[in-house]
Amino acid sequence: MARLIYSMQTSLDGYANDEQGEFGWAAPDAEVHSFFNELERPIGTSLYGRRMYEVMRYWQDPPDLAKQAPHIREFAEIWQAADKIVYSSSLEAASTPRTRLEREFDPAAVRELKDGAEADLSTGGPNLAAEALRAGLVDELHQVLYPVVVGGGTHWLPRGLRLDLELVDQRRFANGAVHLHYRVRA
Repeated sequence: MARLIYSMQTSLDGYANDEQGEFGWAAPDAEVHSFFNELERPIGTSLYGRRMYEVMRYWQDPPDLAKQAPHIREFAEIWQAADKIVYSSSLEAASTPRTRLEREFDPAAVRELKDGAEADLSTGGPNLAAEALRAGLVDELHQVLYPVVVGGGTHWLPRGLRLDLELVDQRRFANGAVHLHYRVRA
């Protein structure tokens, strides 16, 4: 059975974006970006909500990609190679290849997808991840904490959720960010 992995960059106070919806404070440098490339490389299918998909579809055709640094070009290739499922009741159509649109999140269908997948799955975006976490579908969490407190915004984890976790790994980056990798205890 494949794992469902939730990865998110957050402020020290646990927000994926600030109160204005901005997340520029979490722009990864080359070291962190390369780290995310390695996290995403084994992913066969990425699950997105509409907003996260709209952010991530940039990677389908980044401007001047040939002139970008190798870690940027590599991430675009990784993103383009993965299948994507977008959960949205408002998006009219998916605008990228290898992308399927689902109108609602169905935990049973995701469980079946995990059971039959040959490669791991990822979920991005706090809203969709909250549904997957509440349904008990997430197996691992990767949090990259940036040395900034933003005071509000969208929290990366839903309120009222209780999970027992096991620390699998940790890493400190030169820019002051810290990676924490947890496995959900059964």
